[in-house]
This record gives sequence, structure tokens and C-alpha cells, in this order.
Amino acid sequence: MESMLNYAAEILLLLLLIVTFLQSGLDKMFDWSGNISWLKGHFSKTFFKNMVPLLVAVILILEMLAAILCIVGVYQMIVMDNSTYALYGAILSCIVLLFLLFGQRVAKDYDGARTIAIYFIPAVFLVFLLQL
Repeated sequence: MESMLNYAAEILLLLLLIVTFLQSGLDKMFDWSGNISWLKGHFSKTFFKNMVPLLVAVILILEMLAAILCIVGVYQMIVMDNSTYALYGAILSCIVLLFLLFGQRVAKDYDGARTIAIYFIPAVFLVFLLQL
């Protein structure tokens, strides 16, 4: 219980990333065709237009890996008083968010890019906290 109090901010931020990426990854898995269809339209006027399924698969794998690392990180922080996997999860989360931001900017979806930036701020703050 003491570890939970010592890492309260970090655990809360990890939970934010877990919810974000686990939900997004599961949505991609369970509604693959709907996501692909929407994203093909979203990227139809970009150089990504012929790569949408491959890119979605890459993002899906990275999102699920980030969520798993964050879950293991929460466990490791609470049980072992160690934050190694939490840091890996936070860093991978930032990388995934940068990929998503790049995609939104390429698609000229500036509102979508702004939304990604809102998630990026706490993710980078988490990396900072875990590096202390």
C-alpha cells in the first residue's frame, strides 16, 4: 500500500495510458473493417492512402504493447517498488502518440492533432516523473 502512495501520480498517469491504448487497441481489433474503412477515407488524399491497413496494424501492435507495459509497470511499482516497465510503457506511449500526431498532421486534421497533443502532455510528464 505504501508503494501506491509513493507512486500515486505515476500510477494515475499509467492508468490514463492503459485506458487510452487498451480501449483503442481493442476497438481496432473488434471493429477492424470499420476502422480501416474510416481511415481509408481520412487518408485518401495523402501518401498513406495505399498503406492504411499496414499502418493500422502497426499502430494496433504498438498500442497494445504500450498498454501491456503500463499494466506490468503498475504491478511492478506496487509489488516490487520498481518502475522500469512503467518507464518503458510511458516512452512507448509517447512514441505511439507521435506517430498518431504525424498521421493527423499529414491528413490535415488539425483538431485531431490537437487532441493527440492533449494526450502527449501527461505522457511526457509521466516519462519525466519516472526518470527522477
